[in-house]
Amino acid sequence: MSQDQSDKGTSLSLEQILAQAEQDQSVETDYQSGFVAVIGRPNVGKSTIMNEMLGQKLSITSHKPQTTRHRIHGIHTTAEHQIVYVDTPGMHLGGKKSINDYMNRTANSAFADVDVILFVVEAGRWTKEDNAVAKKLQNTEQPILLIVNKVDKFANKEELFPFIEEIAKEVEFTALVPISAYKKINLPAVEQEILKFLPKQNAIFPEDYVTDRSTRFLAAEIIREKLMRTLGDEVPYGATVEIEQFMFDEDEGRWIIHALILVERPGQKQIVIGKGGQVIKKIGTQARKDLNNLLDARVHLELWVKVKENWSDDARALASLGYNDNYSS
Repeated sequence: MSQDQSDKGTSLSLEQILAQAEQDQSVETDYQSGFVAVIGRPNVGKSTIMNEMLGQKLSITSHKPQTTRHRIHGIHTTAEHQIVYVDTPGMHLGGKKSINDYMNRTANSAFADVDVILFVVEAGRWTKEDNAVAKKLQNTEQPILLIVNKVDKFANKEELFPFIEEIAKEVEFTALVPISAYKKINLPAVEQEILKFLPKQNAIFPEDYVTDRSTRFLAAEIIREKLMRTLGDEVPYGATVEIEQFMFDEDEGRWIIHALILVERPGQKQIVIGKGGQVIKKIGTQARKDLNNLLDARVHLELWVKVKENWSDDARALASLGYNDNYSS
């Protein structure tokens, strides 16, 4: 991504884009476009599925649940159609903090004003959280495509029949597509099913948009991904990333990015830094590689760690860090 493209998606707000698109729909067309919500419990593969459908990495991923914390639009545009995937946090139970409320509220909001819902489940595994998502879908009018992910774990696919029959008792789905996002199995079938239900209308977003999120936001997400992948189970859930400086240095011909990793306890700070600064150095090295690809230029990245006690259970702190409904930052 070049310098002049770095804030693609931020020149117009989402509301302005949708208002313009609504005006354009008065013209008859064979073109198809619409919104597709990708929902399910945490760690079921939603972000991986969206990235594969887009053909590029947009949402961050890790093996840890609740990696996705925000709603992200990924825009796939061809000459015949535009599919706007809405990746959401996993709907989860048990979390009592303000950030858990925010993530569940964000996931629930994806139901509104979409044309198709992809309900993603893991092959052979049904949990209380899956059941909670299914209950949310019971009164939904939109077509529901049941996406059974990770089917590569089953050599004999007939073993999945009883599992699918049980799901059918919980939620009425329009179509079922077995896939493996990680091994790229049967993904074209997902798009084929989506297009059966996508309305005929002009493109919602300009054809060169890949997301409605700013590059500054994506940079923070990349750093948080490396944080989650590098550290153990305790720290990532008490950590977030705030970009303090994000600028292109014309003289140096590179991006200057200063980011703050916020944690909730002094002990977490020591873990993030690591002995002799080795952990934070590793996080920075890995993040810099992805940032180079994102920005299509050299990147100078500096990371600091700061303790901000109880930030994940403080509504005001969450809003200041971008955990709110105004997600254009």
